[in-house]
Amino acid sequence: MSADIVLSLAGVSREYRSGGVTVRALRDLSIEVAAGELVAVMGPSGSGKSTLLAIGGGLDVPTAGQVRVEGVPLDGLSATALARLRRDRIGYVFQDFNLVSGLTAAENVALPRELAGASARRARSEACAALEEVGLAAEADRFPDQLSGGQQQRVAVARALIGRRRLLLADEPTGALDSATGQAVLDLIRARVDRGAAAVLVTHEARFASWADRIVFLRDGRMVDSTGGRDLAEELLTS
Repeated sequence: MSADIVLSLAGVSREYRSGGVTVRALRDLSIEVAAGELVAVMGPSGSGKSTLLAIGGGLDVPTAGQVRVEGVPLDGLSATALARLRRDRIGYVFQDFNLVSGLTAAENVALPRELAGASARRARSEACAALEEVGLAAEADRFPDQLSGGQQQRVAVARALIGRRRLLLADEPTGALDSATGQAVLDLIRARVDRGAAAVLVTHEARFASWADRIVFLRDGRMVDSTGGRDLAEELLTS
């Protein structure tokens, strides 16, 4: 594995108050993800999987510990610098897609590139190429409400893949997809990782987790186990 660490969480904890009760979403979690590595995160509901992604992507702030993306500590960044880092270096696939309803599929995918300063023509060209990668070239000019849930998910994946982002964070990216399309999406993420990106994939499906180089298991906000994707694949084949 490459020593080029793209994402590092060191001693990260996250607590919040809910109904007068302190909830410990993450507890002293340390994990590193290198360039060229796909890490799958599994665990029961409430184990901290989505919190890990939110903190790793700078969308939430840990109560304790430090997060670094490509060596940059997130706690030392201004709000503007953090927004720029998220836009330029991190591709995030949300569970609920987070598409802009008033923009077409191509415009949704192009948006991060335009915000980064790319010309509208270049951003459109890159967006159409990304949509073609996920099999939606023909849907480029449709709005989200004209697309099925699976198609919207693929638009969200295309948006995460556009540009040269080196960190991909995906929260159940195959949840709204049939088996064949889900496998195609994982192919795209795997291909981007093999070209030097780092990716963290939250999934409840062992068959998709088996594509990962490493699988991390969370329970009650703690890492309780870690194994190789090939090891899990072998277990699935022999079970």
